[in-house]
Amino acid sequence: MKKIALLVLLGLSTIGFVSTQNLTSKQNAEKEIYKLIENYTKSRELGDTTLLNSILSSDIDQLVSSGEWRYGKEGAMKGMMQSSESNPGKRTITVERIRFLNPECAIADARYEIENTDNTSRKMWSTFIVVLQDKKWKIAAIRNMKPAG
Repeated sequence: MKKIALLVLLGLSTIGFVSTQNLTSKQNAEKEIYKLIENYTKSRELGDTTLLNSILSSDIDQLVSSGEWRYGKEGAMKGMMQSSESNPGKRTITVERIRFLNPECAIADARYEIENTDNTSRKMWSTFIVVLQDKKWKIAAIRNMKPAG
């Protein structure tokens, strides 16, 4: 009986340890994803194509609020840089929620606001699909949308 009780206790403690490890891994991944989106905003603000190149997956695609699709890293980066130049202003992206589809793929929903140089602001939503590639989180897809009405 003592052996059975010991085995049950050992099993329960192992489950707790594994759960704690998974929680810690998820918390670390969330921090990395927040930093990834922060770096995306920074790269757009500074026009830093080196930083932008390092955080996008090679097969990224983007749907912008105008309805334009951008495919591949080259097309997405070109469009992002042109958009930043033609729509100057301070960009703020605030991640509201991260949902993991699996340990290597997550969806980050964010508020996206551009404070224009004329003191008006453009308020939108962005959804980022992020993937773990070579132990680094990368942006694989972006969907920007402007709420109706």
